[in-house]
Amino acid sequence: MTAILERRESTSLWGRFCNWITSTENRLYIGWFGVLMIPTLLTATSVFIIAFIAAPPVDIDGIREPVSGSLLYGNNIISGAIIPTSAAIAPVAAATAVFLIYPIGQGSFSDGMPLGISGTFNFMIVFQAEHNILMHPFHMLGVAGVFGGSLFSAMHGSLVTSSFIRETT
Repeated sequence: MTAILERRESTSLWGRFCNWITSTENRLYIGWFGVLMIPTLLTATSVFIIAFIAAPPVDIDGIREPVSGSLLYGNNIISGAIIPTSAAIAPVAAATAVFLIYPIGQGSFSDGMPLGISGTFNFMIVFQAEHNILMHPFHMLGVAGVFGGSLFSAMHGSLVTSSFIRETT
């Protein structure tokens, strides 16, 4: 009886991990996106469940009247909510976009928006010259939405004011 020995290549732990992650022979394909996505989703889900159960009340309006949304503060499954701790996430997202994301996409931090009013205006002019943002349909819809919202807000204020004046005179 003859035994045939086959020499296996010795690969490092990292090499075996890379082969396992990118292998299409697995029941579920994970891939490199999955390496980032799976822990992120597990963390987000865990934090959401903990916040839904035990998050403290938050002063969302700035009028010193805390709003509670968690189960431990008297809400049930239907009325429970996760109250955001800040209404300032939009400016943070905008600043991140123009100071960090856009320069990375352009390949140089010299393309980002500088601080100061003249730098801001220069950034706007250069951005328009390079990308023709004013003719983009989504920009047009956004401007129309902002002006339309302003118009409807003024109309609502006028209607409320006129109804108060009629009822009180």
